Amino acid sequence: KADTYNWIHQTSWFGEPIINLPQDMFALQEIIFKSRPDYIIELGVAWGGQLLFFSTIMEILGGKKIIGIDIFIPDDLKERIYKHKKLSSRIELIEGSSLDQQNINKIDQIVGKNKKVLVILDSDHTHEHVLNELNLYEKFVGKNSYMVCADTIVELIPEQTHRPRPWGHGNNPMSALKQFLKSNTRFVSDKDIESKLL
Repeated sequence: KADTYNWIHQTSWFGEPIINLPQDMFALQEIIFKSRPDYIIELGVAWGGQLLFFSTIMEILGGKKIIGIDIFIPDDLKERIYKHKKLSSRIELIEGSSLDQQNINKIDQIVGKNKKVLVILDSDHTHEHVLNELNLYEKFVGKNSYMVCADTIVELIPEQTHRPRPWGHGNNPMSALKQFLKSNTRFVSDKDIESKLL
């Protein structure tokens, strides 16, 4: 039913769409409050509302930068995101692939050795792409910080619910995350946060 009524497309922040469920946004703010990141790296910015949401929270808690990376960031979106003065001042956009080493180098230059970093993976949802992101971006995340792997629910959605996509059962963020957690002992799932999400 959520897909039938485009529920995921009904949320916005400061007038910009957030392609995410309000419940997920509440979970993210809880993670931000709990871990107090200096930097948030969002892989896949879509329509940018989430960047403004993060910046609003960091305005209160303190925080240095929100780095958004996407393969396509239209000029009109950049204009809308950067028009919010104080909120916009901590947002930095990088146009290109999250897997491109040049873009990772740019993030390295911004973040430096700081490990108080929250990474949110929400771009291409294929197993291979997400697993590559997990392996490339885990280096930015220090103790008591988070890496959020979005849309693991793809594994549980009935086939053909969405328009055709290159991901589906067995080839999605959940399958990538399970493989990553088998080989990387630095990370564990936060079951307290997870149990609050439908």
